[in-house]
Amino acid sequence: MADQSMRDYGLAAPHGPNATGQHVATAQPNFADMNPNESDVFRQLLLPDDSYDADGTYWADMKLARRFQFVSKVDNAEAARELKVIGSMIKADPLSPVGWYMRNAVIPGMGLLLEGYVLFSVGNVKPLLALAFPNCWGSFKVCDKTWTQSLDYLEILGIIVGQILVGIIGDWLGRRWGLIQDAVIMFVGLLMLTASWGVTLNGWVICYAWSLFFYGIGVGGEYPMTATSGMENAVGAGKISTREDRLHRGRKVVSAFLMQGWGQLLNQVVLILALLAFNGKGGPTYNSGHPLYRRFTVQWVYRVSFAIPAIGTLWLVYYRIYKMRSASKQLQLAKKKQHVTGYDVASLKLTVKHFGGRLLATAGGWYANDVFFYGNKLFSGSFIQAIVGGQAAKNDIMITWLYNLINIGCELAGYYLASFLVDNKFYGRKWMQFWGFIADFILFTIPAFSYTYYSTEAISTFQAMYYLSTFFNQFGPNCTTFLVAAEVFPTPVRASAHGFSAAWGKLGALTAAVAFNYIDPQTRFYMVPWFGLAGAVLTLIFLPDTTGLDLKEQERRWAYIRAGRENEYHGVAIHPRHLSWWEMLFGIHKNYNAELDYQQRVEEMRADWESAMARRAEEKDDNKENELDDDWSAEVSTFFERTRTHNGNGAANDANAYNDEKVADSYSPASSDTNGHNTNQYTSTSTSAQHPATSNTQTTYTYSSGPQDSSVAPRE
Repeated sequence: MADQSMRDYGLAAPHGPNATGQHVATAQPNFADMNPNESDVFRQLLLPDDSYDADGTYWADMKLARRFQFVSKVDNAEAARELKVIGSMIKADPLSPVGWYMRNAVIPGMGLLLEGYVLFSVGNVKPLLALAFPNCWGSFKVCDKTWTQSLDYLEILGIIVGQILVGIIGDWLGRRWGLIQDAVIMFVGLLMLTASWGVTLNGWVICYAWSLFFYGIGVGGEYPMTATSGMENAVGAGKISTREDRLHRGRKVVSAFLMQGWGQLLNQVVLILALLAFNGKGGPTYNSGHPLYRRFTVQWVYRVSFAIPAIGTLWLVYYRIYKMRSASKQLQLAKKKQHVTGYDVASLKLTVKHFGGRLLATAGGWYANDVFFYGNKLFSGSFIQAIVGGQAAKNDIMITWLYNLINIGCELAGYYLASFLVDNKFYGRKWMQFWGFIADFILFTIPAFSYTYYSTEAISTFQAMYYLSTFFNQFGPNCTTFLVAAEVFPTPVRASAHGFSAAWGKLGALTAAVAFNYIDPQTRFYMVPWFGLAGAVLTLIFLPDTTGLDLKEQERRWAYIRAGRENEYHGVAIHPRHLSWWEMLFGIHKNYNAELDYQQRVEEMRADWESAMARRAEEKDDNKENELDDDWSAEVSTFFERTRTHNGNGAANDANAYNDEKVADSYSPASSDTNGHNTNQYTSTSTSAQHPATSNTQTTYTYSSGPQDSSVAPRE
């Protein structure tokens, strides 16, 4: 009967639907048999207090005033808890918060930090090369104009290739191999950039261009790999999702992504220091008719700027090979449930069918954003010339670089504010992206129709609008497009969908790079705002709001879709709050039913439990060492055993033995440990006849969340 049960159930746990609807244990839920202790345990597991109130009402189902009160209470309590933990960490070791930040933000985002450093180094170094080699980069007398301009294009094309290629590899071979491949390609690419040269100046330009293309492949792969691995590592490995996932998943991903801004800052500082070191005060050296900077100086600045990140990238190769062995764990679990090896083509087809609107939102929104983001970067030279005077900015690159520091500071402020508010249920991903697009639309539209006035008579106002556009681009679509492109798609094709969306983003960057070579500054202002408006419209109509949504609940819905039983799913993943306007137009939200969903989840837990008992029986028959990876409390096990249909199957007998081992198993609701963590505890006291010395041994399994990594750790 155990084998029959497994065959009938079909989809594996956790949270998978019965593929046939004929499972003997899921025919009729018997909730009347629950005693108070069992009811409390199921409630804690399935209705966590950060998403449901005391009446079992989901936060998005509450009326506005009550919802505001509930969300504020949860957020305030979580903020107080985190501050308490930080205080305890500082008290124990003043530098421990720095170590925590390094482990949870800097190291996961190291690839993007290096990417930001190198990519924006290309743009920063280009005007310096033009001053040192005017006949190559200015008049094009000794260098081919097409190859010189191709630096921008080949870099972006390499990124697009990497985003699509590595996105597919990440879903095919695993996240870990994608991460390792990216780091290796970036390291080799940096060696090529540092050593690039040619017999002629034009040969050097060609070598430089192809080195950028190769490096760009590695950079492109960083987008889907960093986003998906960061997203999946934020999710607990057990059957029940963690509080950390629900409350801080967005912050975790954005905190890694914002390392891109620190990479830009580091690059700008290195370039300034290198130019000061090799060229004295850093200003022009020669008079008219001669290069404004010594070629020897520029060569050193160029090569040192690329050699420094090569050291960090080599360390990244080591770290990903030896310290990220479990990066593919969530993907492997998802494939195992669906009995898939290799690339999951069926999931890709279903994603296009069911989530086509989401693909339009993520790809289209990213395209619109990158026209803004890279347009802002490409336009910075013209902007600075308008502020300080054209000739001064053209002759002294240091002026441009110093103004860039201000722009990067505005970026970092936007990045960090985005990380703090991206998980706020009243603002969150969707509305942060929407209002960011609207703000940039307004801030580019105003000077577009009065460009002469703002660029000559109202310079201060022009500066303020430019820097505000930078701030709202980060505190808006630049952060959220990176996050949602991984979050709104299922695990089996998450990297592919993210890579596809990111590739469309780089097409937006390519659009800006090509167009800006042929239009004047005012026309650029006429062009750019409308992409902001288009991005806002796509966001409003096609993008769902996944703020506060349990990511495992979304995977649970995907299991129903994969089984061809989408209409039988009734959970919060199809709550109107978590669907796009486009999806609601097709009535997907009409199947939402909180009561039916609770019953389904209990019965799905029953199937999980029966699967565990079946595995236990098989391991016992085969004399295999049993791995207790099932975090079942005594109340859950007792309820399932008491309400099941036995028919004399072996799994039931083994379940009795399982419960005998958990003689005194107790559950205590949320409490705080010595570090201020909220915990749900299962304390198990077991008696072993074979090992009298270990009799009456008590082990507590603690589920914790907060500034430290979520974990399940036994405490003896």
